[in-house]
Amino acid sequence: MAPTADTIFARILRGEIPCDQVYADAQCLAFRDVAPQAPVHVLVIPREPIARLDEAQDEHAALLGHLLLVAARVARQEGLADFRTVINSGAEAGQTVFHLHVHVIGGRPLAWPPG
Repeated sequence: MAPTADTIFARILRGEIPCDQVYADAQCLAFRDVAPQAPVHVLVIPREPIARLDEAQDEHAALLGHLLLVAARVARQEGLADFRTVINSGAEAGQTVFHLHVHVIGGRPLAWPPG
């Protein structure tokens, strides 16, 4: 696992790599996934570098709640009545970028289980 400061998401946050931004505030950034798995696939990332959900601490509680509220806001903004949020934590769970992120996925029927 690469240090969080060196991830592609950290580079996006620093403005080194462009993104298709859909929302931004002082705590997070939301942008379209470059390899979407559905018609709407947006990533919500915190500006604070947390590698994985299981590395979040008690002091991150408000930030984690904010990420979910932003995920819902983005879903509404994208016209989704139904959507899925996903947080992968660890390589075996499908996490490929080790900077915490929430996937907002919708725009088509989604099967369960996911994979």
